[in-house]
Amino acid sequence: MTALFQNYGRRPINLVEGQGVYAWDSTGKKYVDFTSGIAVLALGHCHPILVNALKEQSEKLWHVSNLYASPQQDRLAADLVQDTHLSYGFFCNSGTEANEAAIKLARKHTKKHKMITFVNSFHGRTFAAMSATGQEKVHSGFGPIVETFEYVEFNNIVALQQAVDDETAAIMLEVIQGEGGVNTVTPAFAEAIQKICDDTGILLIVDEVQTGIGRTGSKFAYEQTVLKPNIVTLAKGLGGGFPIGAMLGTADLFDSFGPGTHGSTFGGNPQAVAVAQAISDTVLTADFLGNVQASSQYFKEQLTMHFPQYEVRGMGLLLGLALDKPIPEIVAACEEIGLLVVGAGATTLRLLPPLNVTNAEIDEAIALLKSVLL
Repeated sequence: MTALFQNYGRRPINLVEGQGVYAWDSTGKKYVDFTSGIAVLALGHCHPILVNALKEQSEKLWHVSNLYASPQQDRLAADLVQDTHLSYGFFCNSGTEANEAAIKLARKHTKKHKMITFVNSFHGRTFAAMSATGQEKVHSGFGPIVETFEYVEFNNIVALQQAVDDETAAIMLEVIQGEGGVNTVTPAFAEAIQKICDDTGILLIVDEVQTGIGRTGSKFAYEQTVLKPNIVTLAKGLGGGFPIGAMLGTADLFDSFGPGTHGSTFGGNPQAVAVAQAISDTVLTADFLGNVQASSQYFKEQLTMHFPQYEVRGMGLLLGLALDKPIPEIVAACEEIGLLVVGAGATTLRLLPPLNVTNAEIDEAIALLKSVLL
């Protein structure tokens, strides 16, 4: 018996403790965790820097309303937009909330409501974010969704050009479709998107909920493309496991998000900001990001060498292995031998270690994966 709604397809594992890349269940069984809470645990389980940040803040102030000034929020926002073309930030509690804010801002600023998103995208499960998601299974059963979203085939330049019209407020995309199969935007498609936005004034929203904060080896994934978004959304790794989301925007959007236009009771609360600031101070440095890139290169090399029959997808430490086997069976088999992984679409295995993973830990995961796939 359970008092919970069964809206999650939960695995039969009760994790009770974690340290770094490792987690233990209620029976004492040890796992190599290459899910990282689905790209959330940027520094792994219970990193002392984050534990200390939360502990120190919890003894000062738990909550204060956004009716009052927050120098801590201001500092974090300034760090997130530093060395980018973005200027301002808004804090909330999750990725879907960040995307809701982005959709509202784009519609209010442009006074238009049509938005172009992409097939197999994923932007969240609240009504507007769900409506932006280009997957029918996410929409099913909820009646009319929010108007007006048009879903275009990812990396199809002609289809995108045909979808754009005078009523288009924004184009919204993920640089890597994490939930949709670890599909990366092609350079040609990124160029086409940016040209359309430059030529028409259509806003560009880049959903970096899964790819941001170092996950791809740079501060934001869009930095490895020609894309220059007007709005960027963040969550997951930003809090390293503590709930926080953010929307960043360019200076010209400032007046469209004035007092009363949007808000969040818990958004940017002192504890979340303290943990996110510790993440920012640790992850968003040249040395740390360089290590992510080096770990990514090593991981890709090992995957290619040991599994040459499968395509390796993704960037940084958001990688996918395109398989010819049912993903649920592979996930279950990996769990049985002590490796936690997650699917991405019907046929792709998603691999999401902490950003501070070591080569030895990658080798350990590879050895476990070999015993399942080979």
